[in-house]
Amino acid sequence: MSDLFDDSEDVAIVPAPAEEKPQKKKPGRPRKAKTEGDEKKKVTIRRRTRVTVKKNAETAAPEEKENAESAEAAEPVIQEAVPSAEVPSEAASPEPEMDNTPQEEPSSEAENPEERSEEGEAGQENHQQYDNRRFDDRYHGGRRDKRMKNNNKRRVPEDYQPEINLDEHPDAPRLYISVLTALHIDQLRDRAREQGIPEDVILDSRKPELIARMLRLHSANGGALLVEGVLEILQEGSFGYIRYGVNNYLAGSEDVYVSASLIKSIGMKTGDTVFAQIRAPRENEKSAAVVRVLTVNGEEPKMAKIRAPFDTLTPLFPNERLHLEIVEDDKPSDLSTRVVDLYCPIGKGQRSLIVAPPRTGKTVLMQKIANAITANHPEVTLIVLLVDERPEEVTDMRRNVKAEVIASTFDEQAQHHVQVAEMVIEKAKRLVEYKKDVVILLDSITRLARAYNQTVPASGKILSGGVDSNALHKPKRFFGAARNIEQGGSLTIISTALIETGSRMDEVIFEEFKGTGNNEIVLDRKMADNRKFPAINIKKSGTRRDDLLLPADVLSRVFLLRSAFGNLDDVDMSVALIDKMKKTNNNKEFLDSMNTPSTLR
Repeated sequence: MSDLFDDSEDVAIVPAPAEEKPQKKKPGRPRKAKTEGDEKKKVTIRRRTRVTVKKNAETAAPEEKENAESAEAAEPVIQEAVPSAEVPSEAASPEPEMDNTPQEEPSSEAENPEERSEEGEAGQENHQQYDNRRFDDRYHGGRRDKRMKNNNKRRVPEDYQPEINLDEHPDAPRLYISVLTALHIDQLRDRAREQGIPEDVILDSRKPELIARMLRLHSANGGALLVEGVLEILQEGSFGYIRYGVNNYLAGSEDVYVSASLIKSIGMKTGDTVFAQIRAPRENEKSAAVVRVLTVNGEEPKMAKIRAPFDTLTPLFPNERLHLEIVEDDKPSDLSTRVVDLYCPIGKGQRSLIVAPPRTGKTVLMQKIANAITANHPEVTLIVLLVDERPEEVTDMRRNVKAEVIASTFDEQAQHHVQVAEMVIEKAKRLVEYKKDVVILLDSITRLARAYNQTVPASGKILSGGVDSNALHKPKRFFGAARNIEQGGSLTIISTALIETGSRMDEVIFEEFKGTGNNEIVLDRKMADNRKFPAINIKKSGTRRDDLLLPADVLSRVFLLRSAFGNLDDVDMSVALIDKMKKTNNNKEFLDSMNTPSTLR
């Protein structure tokens, strides 16, 4: 140590800091040459650092001090001689921290372009290696993770069972989820016991859970799972679910999922009646899924793409009559349907409005019309839609009418009324696109308009009675969908409109729909109060273009009847004609017994 440094100078000797890697020179412009002032600042910072390290070593433990001295002996650093005038004192203010990396003076060798290019290429190679390693960590690792996730998805679940091909195994046992959904919980438990499900599992499971267990068990035993219902697409171009009429086409836990790709490939729409093969729900799945569509609206799936949209079909006046009179040998026909069939006939594609005050027998009249259509026209698809009705009337309608009854009672939300009505009209439109005849009995258009008035966004324009100006648009679209199609098929809507309820809103709604129909059946409150049923006001009831529905001889006789009793008031004329009709069993006998108007007086 004494050989290397002069003892006369008070210079502290400390071990040099760890050797740092020399910074690679990058290609480009040469660095700016260091001035003499920069060199003096560098020497001053190095000297102050050594003095600080020496003081720390003196206050440290003896062992640490010996280690520090050994380090000094191992790696001595030669301090450059600096004039005393240029060395600042320790009490001086600290200089700003500078880069203490030793910088070499620019030389002619460093300025050699070939040397710089070689050093630059080496730096670029190291930088490129680092970039490649970072790219591999970021992207190749991500791809590996993604492949692992995909493999996990493709992994077959433990409860997976392949679906039975019905073409290869037509005799395979079949189980319909739509039938299970319609069963009462007690009947469903009996079916589960027949399949061998343990009793404790049956009693602890709710209806959706029990149905899912039955589906899995049936599929594991080699059976086929089938479903039939109406498709509802949640969004345009999105997936959908198969709804059931037993649930009034509202969302339920037993609904079956239909993928968007399957909907697009077949060309299905909301309202299509789908008959399909499904698979049981797997782990962490809430519902079963469709794997193969067998029929759409009773036809092959390929027909769905070539059908014409409902809005492009040509509407015509009704020209085919719906016979409502049920003729039986030696038995009198029902008087209500006879009056409607003779004085205000209804045809396929009719838009009929039953104008009914309260307690005039509109519900009973609709039941008789429904049963007459079912008996005389089995080719017609009949749907009874009850909106905002009493629950007991819904039960009565389902028990007395042989048709599909879809209802939304008054204790449900207005949104449910709207959803049920839209599903029914969409189903009817899809059937008409397949050239089928559909009849909808709606009770009532007034309550449906009330529901739309509550759900439609407020426009700020309020009509008399509190009706929003935009609220009646969709009910009119519903009622206006009734038409006779030139290309084949028809949609008939027979709806009731409430009057004399004491509500100004009901009067406004009736006035809006009054001129939209082409058939009106007016019920009279006075006749109902006098217990004169059917309480049909014959004078005010009628059909537009009834000449297209009635034969010429029948039409002429009806004209004579109206002329003969035309001088009477509404109630007297209706009572007189109905009394004459009671004397015969059917309309044919009544018309044959009629010779001249004078004989009928």
